[in-house]
Amino acid sequence: MATLDDKLLGEKLHYYCSSSEDEGNDSDNEDEPRQSSAPPQALVQTPGPSDWDGGSSNTGPKGVLKDWRRFKQLETEKREEAELEKMALAQKLALTCRSTNDDEKAAQKDGDIDKELEELLDDGFLEAYMQKRMQEMMESTQNVKRFGSVLDLFTGESFLDNVDQEDKRVTVIVMIYEPNVEGCSAMSGSIECLATEYVNVKFCKILSTAAGLSKHFKASGVPALLIYRAGQLMGSFVRMTDQLGDDFFANDVESFLIEHGMLPNKEDVPSIIRGPAIGNDDDSDVSLE
Repeated sequence: MATLDDKLLGEKLHYYCSSSEDEGNDSDNEDEPRQSSAPPQALVQTPGPSDWDGGSSNTGPKGVLKDWRRFKQLETEKREEAELEKMALAQKLALTCRSTNDDEKAAQKDGDIDKELEELLDDGFLEAYMQKRMQEMMESTQNVKRFGSVLDLFTGESFLDNVDQEDKRVTVIVMIYEPNVEGCSAMSGSIECLATEYVNVKFCKILSTAAGLSKHFKASGVPALLIYRAGQLMGSFVRMTDQLGDDFFANDVESFLIEHGMLPNKEDVPSIIRGPAIGNDDDSDVSLE
């Protein structure tokens, strides 16, 4: 309300500010808690023990003790890794190196082996053993029969049986002869020699009369050689005296059969299997009349 003074002075009420209202407002403001106008600060997260990067945010006694323990742990791990590397290197070197004593023992052992081999070679034992083994290997590979002598056939049936029932891989050479015909005696002695040399070839002989041949063949066809393999006639050579003459030897018959492919060539067989030659030239060229 306007007072008497206000009316006398003529002042406007709306320009007047009561000090009592300001004081009331000030007292009200003092009762309310003061609020800070600064923005809220974010919470700082301290690193955990596993996130330590070599530095320490705590410089007090606890931080120093923590740093010292971590340093000793890293030092121990590094020492263990170095020990493992040394052990691996030592094992690697142990596999590739040996002592002087081991070298001397190895050299002595090699010397003893060489000495034994020289003794074997001097005695000819090793060469004979190699020849035997090679012969066994050849026989096991070929798997053929061994004969070594001439078989006498007395009938036509035995002639057919020895040809037809023989192994298919065996070569059968049959000589047809007559005792009183020229060249038959020489041919008989020649196949006797060849039978001992070609032991895998079957040599047989039969009289022309026992084989049931004609009189004309008896007179003009002997000595004859018939070669069979797997029951089939591979070669037929009659009147051999026309090619070899009346006086011939085992090596002449051998060369003739090798030339016609009826006998295996000795040059195709290793020398260690052939062995030394059977006799000398004088013995092999003896007349067999």
